[in-house]
Amino acid sequence: MAVNLPSSALLLPLISHFLIFITINGQHFTIPESTIEEIQQAFAENNLTSTQLVDFYINQIKTLNPLLHSIIEVNPDARDQAKNADEEKRENQGRRNLGDLHGIPVLLKDTIGTRDKLNTSAGSYALVGSVVARDASVVEKLRKAGAVIMGKASLSEWYKFRSLSRVPNGWCARAGQGVNPYLAKGDPCGSSSGSAISVAANMVAVSLGSETHSSIICPSDHNSAVGLKPTVGLTSRAGVIPVAPSLDTIGPVTRTVSDAVRVLDVIVGFDPRDYEATKRAAKFIPAGGYKQFLNPNGLKGKRLGIVRNPFLKSLNESIFPIFEHHLNTLRERGATVVDNLEIANITTIVNPSQSGELILMMAEFKLFLNDYLKDLLTSPVWSLADIIAFNKNNPDLEKTEEYGQDTFIAAEKTNGIGEKERKAIELMEKLTQNGFEKLMMENNLDAMVTPGSGATSVLAIGGYPGITVPAGYDINGMPFGICFGGLKYTEPKLIEIAYDFEQATMMRKPPPLESFQMTQEFLLESF
Repeated sequence: MAVNLPSSALLLPLISHFLIFITINGQHFTIPESTIEEIQQAFAENNLTSTQLVDFYINQIKTLNPLLHSIIEVNPDARDQAKNADEEKRENQGRRNLGDLHGIPVLLKDTIGTRDKLNTSAGSYALVGSVVARDASVVEKLRKAGAVIMGKASLSEWYKFRSLSRVPNGWCARAGQGVNPYLAKGDPCGSSSGSAISVAANMVAVSLGSETHSSIICPSDHNSAVGLKPTVGLTSRAGVIPVAPSLDTIGPVTRTVSDAVRVLDVIVGFDPRDYEATKRAAKFIPAGGYKQFLNPNGLKGKRLGIVRNPFLKSLNESIFPIFEHHLNTLRERGATVVDNLEIANITTIVNPSQSGELILMMAEFKLFLNDYLKDLLTSPVWSLADIIAFNKNNPDLEKTEEYGQDTFIAAEKTNGIGEKERKAIELMEKLTQNGFEKLMMENNLDAMVTPGSGATSVLAIGGYPGITVPAGYDINGMPFGICFGGLKYTEPKLIEIAYDFEQATMMRKPPPLESFQMTQEFLLESF
């Protein structure tokens, strides 16, 4: 169902009270900012039910979404799924472990397919009413784990690939402009903007996003969330609207590292529907999963390479001393910090037009999007050409004149993987080998450490993993994170490092939503 704000909320905003204690069965339990572990404990102690949790988030969404525009649809079956989870818990009576995500509401980026009453539309009206043949593989895993599918998060429409130069970060036709909950005029980044905003504003427990180039790391960084970008292939992309399968990956966006890891444990694994990539990655999944690497002493003995250039200069100067303080924390926690490292050809790497990344993305997008569309059971559009025509024919609905679709049109002109694309792939491989991989191996590093989200280009072109952890706020209140990046399949090391850093710093704070101008005019303008 579409998310609507009750008229009473227009007159009496309740946002300043969203961090209240709620009383359940005579016990105090604070849902906002609670972790999966804390929620499961409340379930076990009969202080909370999944149904009550879902009801809380539905109320949060009704109150906050007209301001933040981060959720496109709430699942009309969410309460029924929660009731089923509660019934399973009652019948189980603690006899067996039902799993970390049992009864936990999970929000999905609106490109992750669900065979239910929800649309999967990439934020566009062009795909409203389309029907997928089955759940995306990661959704199948979530359902099997007992998670509640809460709804679909907004995003930069079509991953911003409709027009890379004109579509604003966090905007899509179906939800409007996503708003950073920490700074209304701040960039929410994208494309998984809704996933990060919703988690940060306590509108859901955890969420899933996807990343081709920065789409998990950047919005998580900008909205004071934890974003974990897995190595390409560690999680299946089957049933997810593609950009470029050579680079695409699915990962969690959460408030804590421990929550991200618990979600990761559920969604990783081999999938015959995404055969080659997941087969390659499956053998690197550790026995016993990733939760074992939530080590409070995970920084001890690690070698960390600090890459400042060119990433630090793009950030507000007010965060510079905070970043230096964090580097000292890494040292104090037992890490060896190798500072002021440089990545060869970094100017080329961070420019997708020069690195070969954009050439590959253009060609793969047309090829694999058309394949995705052909597999739909019903759809208003069946090809990229159809989508371009839809946008042209619906300029008011899609704001086509304002935001254009030049990247779509350029992609439509491509003809598969030819000589130009093969040369782009070769260039990307050389840049990674002589750049990031050389940096890591010559300095014997466990992870690269960078301020903000600028290093996502480095991780993108090689399919490398990364995790961003909230690191503070600039003088205006805008969040920033620290990104830990590693070689392929080094998630265990990255989790150890990120978890220890998080626990030692605890920089994340709930957004000061009461600072928004809660006028009736502001609320009305948010529609």
